[in-house]
Amino acid sequence: MPEEPEQHDQHEQPEQVERTEQVARVPKAGRSAFSRRAVLGWGGAGLALGAAAGGAVAVLSGASDGDSGAGTGSAVPFHGEHQAGIASAVQDRLHFAAFDVRTEDRAELVRLLKDWTAAARLMTAGLPVGEGGFGGLPEAPPDDTGEALGLSASRLTLTIGFGPGLFARDRFGLEAERPEALVDLEAFPGDNLDAARSGGDLCVQACADDPQVAVHAIRQLARIGFGKVAVRWSQLGFGKTSSTTPDAQTPRNMMGFKDGTRNVSGTDSAALDKHVWAGPDDGSAWMAGGSYLVARRIRMHIETWDRASLQEQEDVFGRDKGKGAPVGKSEERDEPFLKAMKPDAHVRLAHPDSNGGATILRRGYSFTDGTDGLGRLDAGLFFLAYQRDVRKGFIPIQRALARHDALNEYIQHVGSAVFAVPPGVRDKDDWWGRTLLS
Repeated sequence: MPEEPEQHDQHEQPEQVERTEQVARVPKAGRSAFSRRAVLGWGGAGLALGAAAGGAVAVLSGASDGDSGAGTGSAVPFHGEHQAGIASAVQDRLHFAAFDVRTEDRAELVRLLKDWTAAARLMTAGLPVGEGGFGGLPEAPPDDTGEALGLSASRLTLTIGFGPGLFARDRFGLEAERPEALVDLEAFPGDNLDAARSGGDLCVQACADDPQVAVHAIRQLARIGFGKVAVRWSQLGFGKTSSTTPDAQTPRNMMGFKDGTRNVSGTDSAALDKHVWAGPDDGSAWMAGGSYLVARRIRMHIETWDRASLQEQEDVFGRDKGKGAPVGKSEERDEPFLKAMKPDAHVRLAHPDSNGGATILRRGYSFTDGTDGLGRLDAGLFFLAYQRDVRKGFIPIQRALARHDALNEYIQHVGSAVFAVPPGVRDKDDWWGRTLLS
């Protein structure tokens, strides 16, 4: 759970609502696209949907009843230089899925990515896929599973990444395109990785303020990809553990400490360019505007932690548990004096000054997944770190933490994956992975 670089005193720009006059969708001739917001009022029996002469009526709505502005209802723009869901304001809920690619046909992979892009473009705008959950032929399955009908966009973002396996020899002819920064992570001291919760050829990160919206998005993509991809593992997350908005209250992790105080700000373009976005001269031109993602499932031994004294807990982190102030300081955002902390304090070891300036952007989430079978909660942190180069970001930080961090007594890394996250979808004709596969 590395500490991030100092935030800058900038305020996030207001979220922009995507106004879609003609939304591209998974093609189906003669079908209409119904807004899931508008469908909220269509539940009464006997309400018929009229068809205009020569074609079906497409009903589009701006927002549902109960939208409360940018916090819960507005749509995050899908198109842009970078994928949304990285520097975007962090939402409250997560559904992350890693997929194995089952098809061996490159053309099928391209078709899948185009179909996924079309569906993502709709869902992030708050619209159902195709004709929705109850349109079309009664004899055929509906285009959309329907559980998000009537819900707002909830600031849904969908972010895709490509794992090392996609670039393997004799698969899709991409071995020469594998970026040098997309390295296989080493085995760090203390790791106890479960292969069933690690790796993947593709990943999709769905973040939203409504958990049903995030789950629906992953479900739709898995459904569209059936036969071509299979879910390898997935993770639900709640209660963001870091923020990209410096003016927002810093969230707390499952150990009760404020986390991500010094995260990269989503409005600090200079820091993003330096530490997060891959550049055209970084070795892989197709990745320019993209980033590299490390995902780690970190189990917390919270029963043991809950029995540690307050002083022990604060010494482990190097911060006050109440305000989150560094040792010897009075306020959370005061500049930490690292030498005042114990040598094995988490903040001291993770700080950029202790790692040659290594800096990452975090979007982690808490999780609880039942029990471990021994009467203890299976709970912890689903750690997500974006950086310009994994070799200069996550790896040096984790090396230091794995060897010396006092927090290791209370945590263990049990899942791991790394992905190349391509640049954003520029317009309605663009698609995920075009710069790599076209």
